[in-house]
Amino acid sequence: MSRTLKFTLPVIFIVVASAVAALLFSLRTAAPKTQVTPPALLVQVQTAQRTPVIFNVKSQGTVMPRTQTTLVAEASGRIIEVSPAFVNGGFFSKGDVLIRIDPREYESAALRAQAAVARATTLMATESARAGYAEDDWERLRESNPRTGQASALALRKPQLQEAIAELQSAEAQLIDAQNDLDQTVIRAPYAGLIQEKIADIGQYVNVGSQLARTFAVDYAEIRLPVTQQDLLFLDLQKLRFGEPFNVTLSARLGGLPLTWAGKIMRSEGVFDTSSRVLYLVGQVEDPYDLNVTGMQPLLLVGTFVEATIVGRDAGELFLVPRYALQHGNTLWIVNEHNEIYPREVTVVRRDADNVYIGDGLEDGERYCVTPINQPLPGMKVRFDG
Repeated sequence: MSRTLKFTLPVIFIVVASAVAALLFSLRTAAPKTQVTPPALLVQVQTAQRTPVIFNVKSQGTVMPRTQTTLVAEASGRIIEVSPAFVNGGFFSKGDVLIRIDPREYESAALRAQAAVARATTLMATESARAGYAEDDWERLRESNPRTGQASALALRKPQLQEAIAELQSAEAQLIDAQNDLDQTVIRAPYAGLIQEKIADIGQYVNVGSQLARTFAVDYAEIRLPVTQQDLLFLDLQKLRFGEPFNVTLSARLGGLPLTWAGKIMRSEGVFDTSSRVLYLVGQVEDPYDLNVTGMQPLLLVGTFVEATIVGRDAGELFLVPRYALQHGNTLWIVNEHNEIYPREVTVVRRDADNVYIGDGLEDGERYCVTPINQPLPGMKVRFDG
């Protein structure tokens, strides 16, 4: 084969192949085109409707007694008697005798004080009589001798009488002190309450100032409830100043059972906590230990940790929307009559853990999407049940 033919055959082959390919391309049939409609996204939809709203504020705290007292001895001596209620957890009424201290020493002191009063009374009566006799004697002297001048106080025994009166007053004061000391040998309950901790017991010798027990009142319990500055916007604190308490519901789980108690917010502590920047409100629950045996609510033991729901301001009529329905701040996706979604900026009055309260930006009867959508687009088709 000649050298010329070796070079021309490949070129001829390429030209012929190219011509055949061009012919086939020109004779091809166009592929049919089909319009693909993107599938509608399945979402949940709700209908907007204004509803009356009263804001609630959540808080939590520990139940504490309204009054705590450490009973101390005001007299020295040996404890000779204690009340059956003088035990840890024992209940007592106001005025009940809790402890008696041996009174014999104080009874003797009271008898001595009574004797001193009797002596001082006799002395005063004697000096009073002597002063009367001295004045009569001086008057008779003046009648017999008109030149006689005025009698001196000493001649009329006035200093002696004043001294006798002072002695009587001193003796009476000492008797009052002795009787008070005797009364202090009996320790009475200052209020209706409970023995939190018994410190002293029968047979023990105590001095003045010795601690006997720790008690607290049970007429009502108190709960300090912290409220943030943001949540204070939804409470009308002016009502507390005018004696109008807020309702509060306390709840806790004891032994796996949910329990609730009704109470009142009676006051605020009036200052912000410098470390946490919260204001403490003080709630009260009457008769927490049900001593009146009403059976209307379970026992609320001191030390119980409770959740609190405080009834706040009347907000009027607002739209209540699930919190997860809003995306990117205050954007709510509205579903139109063609089942297409479009973004809408709404005015949020308040957010809580579950809901958003909307004042403006919605109309009654409008539908909105509550399902969070990843990268939603205006005009996107959706579908839903109902």
